[in-house]
Amino acid sequence: MNAPQTPIDAARLSLLLNELRLPAIKTLWPQFAETADKEGWPAARFLAAIAEHELAERDRRRIERHLAEGKLLPGKTLESFAFEAVPMISKAQVMAIVAGDAWLGRGANVLLFGPPGGGKSHLASAVGLALIENGYRVLFTRTTDLVQKLQIARRDLGLEAAINRLDRFDLLILDDLAYVTKDQAETSVLFELISARYERRSMLITANQPFGEWNKVFPDPAMTLAAVDRLVHHAIIFEMNVESYRRRQAIERKRGPGRPPTQATPANLADADLVD
Repeated sequence: MNAPQTPIDAARLSLLLNELRLPAIKTLWPQFAETADKEGWPAARFLAAIAEHELAERDRRRIERHLAEGKLLPGKTLESFAFEAVPMISKAQVMAIVAGDAWLGRGANVLLFGPPGGGKSHLASAVGLALIENGYRVLFTRTTDLVQKLQIARRDLGLEAAINRLDRFDLLILDDLAYVTKDQAETSVLFELISARYERRSMLITANQPFGEWNKVFPDPAMTLAAVDRLVHHAIIFEMNVESYRRRQAIERKRGPGRPPTQATPANLADADLVD
């Protein structure tokens, strides 16, 4: 018969678990100990059970921290992404990407091209979310916002340190790269970021313009060529050349459930012609 736990023993154990930084075990051990006593668990089973819960809680807290720092777009998941509306995107390939280990390990990139409203930002953020859930660190940012922060860091003589701090992220998602203005100060810090992460840390970039028009981003043709070369050297490229998803939704909302075509009035047909 096991001796009952005294209040002094319980208090000391609580202090020890605090020192060892085992908050889940501190919370759960009385419940598990009671079950173990009733069911006659061997000590190893009891220890394994509470250790598993501690690890699970650490994973949950880590994901929570990484989601907070990742600044992903709210509500953008792979489950809510309309793959059927973007037939050139293979769901199987995307699911392989979010496994993460191979391409992130070699510092490869993912590049998403397509017109505005085609789902690039949604897919980029959804990939970031899945990677965080798989244990990676991700930062999602509008390219212009990050470029402005890096410009401030350069002004304060801290550009190298600022770029180095971004190394903690396995994946840096730069949304809307083409909106960076064609300004030497902006594009030079962007180029330094691309160069610093080359073959070391991965980037996911969305852009409305194909490579052939990136001279609108980088004023120097040599810089344009060098940036593109570094990005595509180890890259997975998706071209999402579809009609704007936002435009399709707006049209559907404007039309509403409507009448079947056979029951449409001339006024209805005229309105539809104007929308199309």
